[in-house]
Amino acid sequence: MNRNTVSPQSRHAAVEPTQPAGQPTPVPSPAEDAGASAAPGDSITRRQFVRTSAGALAGLAVLSRTRSLAAGPGDKVVIGVMGLGGRGAYLAESFAKRGDTEVAYLCDVDTRKFARTRAIVEEAQDTQPKMVQDFRRMLDDKRVDAIVNATPTHWHALGTIMACQAGKDVYVEKPMTHDLWEGRKMIEAARKYQRIVQVGTQCRSAQYLQDAANFIRSGELGDVYIIRVLNMMQHSFEREASSQPVPVPDGFDYDTWCGPAAVLPYHPDRRWVNKWEYGCGAIPEDAVHQLDIARCLIGDKPYPDTVVQAGGVIALTDGREIPDTQLVTYEYGKLTMLFEAALWTPYLTKTPDERRNKGLVPNWPLNATRIEVFGTKGFMYFGRMGDGWQVCNEKGEMGTTITGHETDHEHQTNFIDCVRTRKRPNADVEQGHYSTLLGHLANISYRVGNRKLTFDGTTETFKDAPDANAYLRRTYRKPWVVNESV
Repeated sequence: MNRNTVSPQSRHAAVEPTQPAGQPTPVPSPAEDAGASAAPGDSITRRQFVRTSAGALAGLAVLSRTRSLAAGPGDKVVIGVMGLGGRGAYLAESFAKRGDTEVAYLCDVDTRKFARTRAIVEEAQDTQPKMVQDFRRMLDDKRVDAIVNATPTHWHALGTIMACQAGKDVYVEKPMTHDLWEGRKMIEAARKYQRIVQVGTQCRSAQYLQDAANFIRSGELGDVYIIRVLNMMQHSFEREASSQPVPVPDGFDYDTWCGPAAVLPYHPDRRWVNKWEYGCGAIPEDAVHQLDIARCLIGDKPYPDTVVQAGGVIALTDGREIPDTQLVTYEYGKLTMLFEAALWTPYLTKTPDERRNKGLVPNWPLNATRIEVFGTKGFMYFGRMGDGWQVCNEKGEMGTTITGHETDHEHQTNFIDCVRTRKRPNADVEQGHYSTLLGHLANISYRVGNRKLTFDGTTETFKDAPDANAYLRRTYRKPWVVNESV
């Protein structure tokens, strides 16, 4: 495989993050879709570089590499994995087991994560991965074709943009961005550097989702005016933060973990998910799967006209900043999307794996992650992650029933295929942006007093709402900055 990529140039000389000896970084404990590392990057030097004639030549190198990848399907795609929390370790193992990929790097700012994931990867493939704390080491290696970004949310955008600038394709976990503005920058970087960016909303690679969307488009449900999205979970109270500073563990570069965000006092668990500096909330971070599915079912409409949220921190009054209860209304012309979510409903659950992949539909009324589509001729239940779908006719009789299965493998295969062919992936960065922004819009409505806001998709700003527009873009901590020009 031709390894020509955009040359990293002297990135390290311009920006070198401080990594005090013995200064670790808090990596959240493993969880369903959360990674645990940070990804240093310097988009300033990259922007300066691409303006030079050398940058123009490097752009030609990217085109040359594109042709080579399409011509050499027998070569393994070389991958670096960034973030070794629960999801990152899973993705490292999954890509290592494929046979058509090689996991050449495992990266995390917390060296305590290395041993477990290295053992898993070494057992799955013939070669040993290199272990690095600094993400830029992977970007400097011309052998590396693609980066898997499974870091916490606040590192998704900068890590992905830096990888695109270095000529790497990216598989980035959801939610794609920490704030709405970052999504547009990620799209711009992917297009400018002609990179494949796949978002980890794996239902996009499910055939049963495409079948359901086609069923709705065929008119079988009549005219659809309401779609209802649920994300009803059971979370526990977070244990109260100690009034005394908690020492950062050895081997953990906490400053780099914080990266573009402010350095808040270290806490050893996943409290970061419910802090505005690091996350966009446990609800949107999980529910983006259903919101993405809902958009697909209604024809991938990019922007709602209006958004209004009700709710807030209602039940889990443990010091969290981001709501545990969100009841949101999005208006798309004549169609209304209702989003209902909470973190205190133990009787509603995700479908267990032993049922999900055995051709059985869920117990819909108690399914925590269902979508309901209301048409003038019929009604559809739809479930994420292989739950399938079922239709009820005008008489209230259950009819068409389609089962499914989880599609992690298909989604990863689609990414690798697109790395070779340069086709747009199933969950392209642009669709990821439109789905992720729905969670951001809900959060912003909450932050301005649960007010109804009108959104202008042409500018991706709110109309006549400067206080709401102030939340579209975070304040970055130097040197970890996403610049206006990527």
